[in-house]
Amino acid sequence: MEKEPITSNGLKKLEEELIFLKEKKRPEIVAAIAEARSHGDLKENAEYHAAKEEQSHNEGRITEINDIIARANVIDVTKLNNEGKVIFGSTVYLEDLDSGEKINYKIVGKDEADLKQKLIFFQSPIGKGLIGKNKSDLVEINTPSGTKNFEIKDVKYI
Repeated sequence: MEKEPITSNGLKKLEEELIFLKEKKRPEIVAAIAEARSHGDLKENAEYHAAKEEQSHNEGRITEINDIIARANVIDVTKLNNEGKVIFGSTVYLEDLDSGEKINYKIVGKDEADLKQKLIFFQSPIGKGLIGKNKSDLVEINTPSGTKNFEIKDVKYI
């Protein structure tokens, strides 16, 4: 079983989602199934089938989260002394040398990645291109939208 790196914040979010799915969502779905069942013939009962499908998705997600938690290798960057080097869990402050745009990314595991929140997967092109580099380095990264040139302005472990 391969360990999956995750930040302590990412693990906390998964644990919160698991509690929600088990303690709130699961009983709601069971109640919806019972309600739909009381309406009679199940073959023609769209509510029943929708509730059963939702139950299947919910249980699948619970299994998935349990698996992720079991394989989690929690990396707490606040406890690491690694000044200036881009590592898993660090926040990287960049300047796009082509546009002058300043941007920052936190390098995270697969289940935490969310580009809108500037959380990038460490195995993504940008994640791979940044890991191991240092503050002040110039980095050229091939992305699906073309080659990007960045300067690493700062690296923080927060």
